[in-house]
Amino acid sequence: MDRSNKPSAIGVSGSLPQPSVSVKDTTIEASLPSGESVTVYLYGATVTSWKANGQEQLFLSEKAHLDGSKPIRGGIPLVFPVFGPPPQNHATSTLPQHGFARNSTWEFLGKSSSDSGPSDLAVKLDFGLTHNMLSEEFRKAWPYEFGLVYSVTLSKDGLATSLHVTNEGKQNFEFQVLMHTYLKVADISDIRVKNLESKTYVDKVRNATSHTEASNALPITEEVDRVYQDLNPEKPIVVSSASDGKPLFSITREALTDVVVWNPWIEKAKGMADFSPDDAYKNMICVEAGSVSAWQTLEAGDSWEGGQSIKSRL
Repeated sequence: MDRSNKPSAIGVSGSLPQPSVSVKDTTIEASLPSGESVTVYLYGATVTSWKANGQEQLFLSEKAHLDGSKPIRGGIPLVFPVFGPPPQNHATSTLPQHGFARNSTWEFLGKSSSDSGPSDLAVKLDFGLTHNMLSEEFRKAWPYEFGLVYSVTLSKDGLATSLHVTNEGKQNFEFQVLMHTYLKVADISDIRVKNLESKTYVDKVRNATSHTEASNALPITEEVDRVYQDLNPEKPIVVSSASDGKPLFSITREALTDVVVWNPWIEKAKGMADFSPDDAYKNMICVEAGSVSAWQTLEAGDSWEGGQSIKSRL
């Protein structure tokens, strides 16, 4: 399939070190001369590694399935066209939880790079998924003609992921989307999540009841599964250290006004067969940019785009 808004390569001097991209059977790897790197599995177009400042920034379970048999536990799984268990009597009702994007093999559409100076060097990887590429089961469950282009952009400044959705059929369809980002942290007890104060959230741990966030620096001290709604995408959600106040991650979004904060804590971590080690909940927090509290309606021929940009300040 063709890439939407395919970027034109910017001319660079041959004397400057350039990004390198390695295309393998199941993965695409890219790295910058400054040391940053990213790995994306074609299964699910799932980012499984992002290294910056010499350190891994994403959590990946030791028992994550990397053979295409199940969605990958960790990294950045992509949720589309439904978040969570599909609602009854809806077009997505026979799809698996979190839809089919993370359960399907994508096509690598190519790479492009830009360079307006050593600090601005970036490499963009594009991945595509269409109705015809889905399994027969998924095509039957969600019979809409669509095109997805998922872009992963690695720069010295951070990692950006964006999804471009096109309705290529004659019927309108509804969808939800989420970038299920697992951030790697040294100690969950030292983590605080900021810029959620006064925001409404649905608490899935407390029977999906609605609440208003009172904390200006949310600690994680138990199982957390909250959908924060109607956020300003341009205002970053900041994950910081409680001990010194140092920001560890900053996440801004485009057209994604919901943010899910999730940590399975002790018992749920033990209950997930692909989550390992059992105490790894201490070393991860999911801060997930999405549009999941309502449905996006895409009319025939129309397109939609949304994304996130993560900066690491470790």
